[in-house]
Amino acid sequence: IYISSFLSLVQEPPVETNIRENLFARKLELLYERHSSVLIQMAMGAYELRQKVNDGTHDMHGSNVMEFEQMSECHAFLDRFYMSRIGIRVLAGQYLALRSPTMDGYIGLIYQNTSPHHIVDAAVMDASYMCEQLYGAFPRVAIRGRLDLSFPYIPTQLHYILLELLKNSMRATVEYHGIHHPHKWPKIEVIIADGQENEDVVIKISDEGGGIPRSNLKKIWSYLYTTADPSIQDRLVGMQGGDNVDHSREAPLAGLGYGLPISKSYAR
Repeated sequence: IYISSFLSLVQEPPVETNIRENLFARKLELLYERHSSVLIQMAMGAYELRQKVNDGTHDMHGSNVMEFEQMSECHAFLDRFYMSRIGIRVLAGQYLALRSPTMDGYIGLIYQNTSPHHIVDAAVMDASYMCEQLYGAFPRVAIRGRLDLSFPYIPTQLHYILLELLKNSMRATVEYHGIHHPHKWPKIEVIIADGQENEDVVIKISDEGGGIPRSNLKKIWSYLYTTADPSIQDRLVGMQGGDNVDHSREAPLAGLGYGLPISKSYAR
């Protein structure tokens, strides 16, 4: 898909007139949409490979004893791939957004007055919805700190990062304190802080979900690792369809092991 898209673009004649620019933009828009589900497709491939490694049906250079999470070459490739993909989609998305009708406060994809408080609120609503769909209820979230803060950023990327972290916090809180005891679930706290003149913006999410075992700390940044129940993963894979896109609330990314590493790539 990337090779065919690249060849399609390089075969375009020079853009020297408004008509040619319009045609080029239309082609780029179609390619942009065509690649919208690549993240999910790659997650599905990693899921299938993980299953084969775990059940011993995939031969790793004559040996299948290597754990999936320890495949350093595969990890490095995926890291480079997703960093490049994010960069390409930001460049293409910015170009296409600049051609669209201007929204107040936006320069392309970038909103000049992005409010972490508003983004956290939206992410909390989405994470609560997903948690309620799975468990029937959701932990409450308290937001404090610099609620008046704003800074230039791409809101969709910040929302994705926060949604992934909140989903993890909610799931950990529910499972640690008992699915059938929502009255015992402690609040999740989100603290927004910044350095002088917004040089650094820090959003801290803290929960009482039991923490992460030390032996798993290195694994959590792997694209190939997840603590989700296998039955949940099977159900999510079964949801795969043609309409899924990268960051849809309905996308089967939660539980396929991609949330934290992709968030880390966005933050980078």
